[in-house]
Amino acid sequence: MASVETEPLEGDAGLRLRLTGEWRNDTIHAVLPQLAEIEGSAPARTEIDLSGLTRLDTSGAWIIRRMQLAARDGGRVTISGGSDVMRELIAALPEQPPLPEIRKDTRPLAQKILEPVGKGTIALWDDIVAMSFVLGSAVRGTQSKEKRGSASLASIVNQMDHMGVRAVPIITLMSFLIGAIIAQQGAFQLRYFGAEVFVVDLVGILQLREIGVLLTAIMIAGRSGSAITAEIGSMKMREEIDALKVIGLNPIGVLVLPRLVALVVVLPLLTIIANFAALYGAAIVSWVYSGITFQVFLSRLHEAVDFSTLMAGMIKAPFMAVIIAIVAAVEGMKVGGSAESLGQHVTAAVVKSIFVVILVDGLFAMFYGAINF
Repeated sequence: MASVETEPLEGDAGLRLRLTGEWRNDTIHAVLPQLAEIEGSAPARTEIDLSGLTRLDTSGAWIIRRMQLAARDGGRVTISGGSDVMRELIAALPEQPPLPEIRKDTRPLAQKILEPVGKGTIALWDDIVAMSFVLGSAVRGTQSKEKRGSASLASIVNQMDHMGVRAVPIITLMSFLIGAIIAQQGAFQLRYFGAEVFVVDLVGILQLREIGVLLTAIMIAGRSGSAITAEIGSMKMREEIDALKVIGLNPIGVLVLPRLVALVVVLPLLTIIANFAALYGAAIVSWVYSGITFQVFLSRLHEAVDFSTLMAGMIKAPFMAVIIAIVAAVEGMKVGGSAESLGQHVTAAVVKSIFVVILVDGLFAMFYGAINF
């Protein structure tokens, strides 16, 4: 343990600091308060005695060097005792700790603006190429007659259980609440026009065409997409994907294809469950808030909604499932060897999946409008 003993100098108005113990990074904290008091009231002449030191590292040497430089203005500090190595270490330290070099950015303004745009464009193109490769490899794996390296039915069913069956409670609860909120807000606004019954049209068309599949895909992107990236990324960190290649298996067929097929199957089914839950929540709120009975709700819903309204939403589900699976798989393949990289790519997978899902939903809306569907 580091310690400091003080004693007056003989025949002179000065102070001797006798340093003892080990002055290392993990022990120096014990003497810092005492040294602060000594520096505040140090006499004109101070002697630092190093004869009692048993060990000294750079942290301890910095403290001694700081005391030596603090008394330079109007004072004098000398160092005695200790080994030659200790004194050389203290003398070798500069007067100020080295500061990192700050380089001024001398690039032209146009380069500062356009360089991030160019890098983002290249990264986007690389992502598109990687996603095309994963999708092509997955399709090729389904058409391959070789069993080695292709997905098995058991793995697909297992992924369907993880991504679909276990997601039913949260999808049902979320859709029920969304349907209830839309019905309440719609009835509140339509009440001013005496047209509360049209809240059934609002909820039915909005839920079946847009909200049902969109919110379900967003929930699956956050729940299952992040899980896909984390699973594949952790395998990449532990070099298990390289091991699959060494033993002759196709990582896309073994890891990506079962998840892709499972998502394509379960996302439309979850969308159907979400639609039923939302309409049920809207029916309850309409009955409690506006007095619309279940018979009136179902009759009005049958008049407002037809088969094309249902199919307009269901057609989107497989496309969104493919997007979520491919984006998550590509981000998982990008994971490096650190936990920080895994976290970054899991976040990127969720953000990119949600963004592309919303973009695809907007493209479908414009396409439906163009063909009057």
